[in-house]
Amino acid sequence: MRIRNIHQFTEHHRFYMYRDFSLSGIDLKMLQLIYQPMIGAVAAGLYQLLYYQVESDRVGYSGLEPQRRLFLGLGLEMNDAGRRQLADQASRLEAVGLLQSSRLIVPDGEDVIYEYELLPPQSPLEFFRNQHLTMYLRDQVGKYTVIHLREQFFAPEPDELAQAEPAKENLSVPFYELFELGTAAIDHELEQALTEIAPARAPVARAAAETAGIQYGEIIMRFPRHSANRPYVEKLRSDTEGMATLNYIAYKYSLKVVDLCRLLDEDGIFTVRGELLEDELQLRANRTYRQERKREGHRQRVLARMTTGTTSSEQEEEELPDEHGVDSNHRLDVPAQLTGRCDIAQYNMLMRNEPHTRFLQRFFPGAVPEWMDRVFERIDLNYRLPGPVINVLIHYVLGQADNKRVNKSFIDAVASNMLLKQVDTFEKAVSYVREQDAKDVQTEQQEQRKRDNPAGAASRRNTGWNGGRRKPELPIIDDSGEKADISEEELEELRQLARKLDGKG
Repeated sequence: MRIRNIHQFTEHHRFYMYRDFSLSGIDLKMLQLIYQPMIGAVAAGLYQLLYYQVESDRVGYSGLEPQRRLFLGLGLEMNDAGRRQLADQASRLEAVGLLQSSRLIVPDGEDVIYEYELLPPQSPLEFFRNQHLTMYLRDQVGKYTVIHLREQFFAPEPDELAQAEPAKENLSVPFYELFELGTAAIDHELEQALTEIAPARAPVARAAAETAGIQYGEIIMRFPRHSANRPYVEKLRSDTEGMATLNYIAYKYSLKVVDLCRLLDEDGIFTVRGELLEDELQLRANRTYRQERKREGHRQRVLARMTTGTTSSEQEEEELPDEHGVDSNHRLDVPAQLTGRCDIAQYNMLMRNEPHTRFLQRFFPGAVPEWMDRVFERIDLNYRLPGPVINVLIHYVLGQADNKRVNKSFIDAVASNMLLKQVDTFEKAVSYVREQDAKDVQTEQQEQRKRDNPAGAASRRNTGWNGGRRKPELPIIDDSGEKADISEEELEELRQLARKLDGKG
């Protein structure tokens, strides 16, 4: 909760709560065992206090009440310290996705009303798929405790079925095979009445992730009836997540419905239990994408020879919707290649949300060089860097003013360094690029000083950082030119000593 002036968030201001769900037994268990260790008991108590502002068997809005009720319910002092503590507890709920806070300013008045919209806890399956929430829970309670907590939410499959891995046949009956709707026209009066008495607000339209827009009906219509994978494909009718995965892969590698059906019909795409192997499908989709690029390049060369300098109409650039926003603190400048084509906000939105295959094409007026496409393909499939991180890597390599270092070794070295430093988010990648740019500027300044003052550079090589010499000065014996006379007795003693050392004495 971003409160700039604490006097605008007091116990005298009014609030109301809204929720469109009811907590189940598994939700209460998630709050107690999973969320409370992350956000603390006070924040969990605030969630429960807000939840019961509306009866547990109803959904909708609560009445307008002064925030004094929240202070008293949590045992907080009604002063600046208590207000900051309440805002901090609300921020904890917002950070883990349990609360959304808003401030409403009444028109033609100075009154401010706070809205608290509660969100349901994630299911155990969704929570443990969320990497940053799982990692934070591990930091709070430890790795082995996280494993123990997960076992408490999932009942294991019987060993007899797990070992046998039997084939599954879907026997479910769809709605329209059993029931029939009346032939009468739509009752507009009923719909209007239901809309007027509905306590819930209209859902906020959220921008969906960019996909190929392929529906289940298009796939099953073109899929072979006698294929061994037909039962597995039919399961996608009720698998929303599986269809989203297929659409993203189809969008990423520009696959059509026919290409996607051909890949799903191949062996090794599904497990024996009918689960989709996403990595294997992505590898084969990438292979199809590369082959299509080769054929497209060949077609373009043939058409260029057949036509007399005429070019095909320019393809309209596709822009991704606002799927994941980019904070102004994590924006990178638009490179020179794209200046004039998009502003800084649009460029960072593309870099944050677009697949690397599409983002890489924007830096080239024609086709992407094949060696560069293969390098980033290896980074994506073998190194498993996230898509936004790969796009930031493309910006760092191709968006520099002095890009003389663009080669396979340099790109691979930067990607390996990102892996070692665990750069796995867009924000970390932006920070990494800024650190590297600062180091490059510092190195260039040092080299410039060496070129401007070569004598000083030579003296610095001979001296340490503290001004002392790295090597001690050895005394040099000067030749005085005087030779001492040796008598015959001393000369004979030297000869006897030499014979003795030679073993002839």
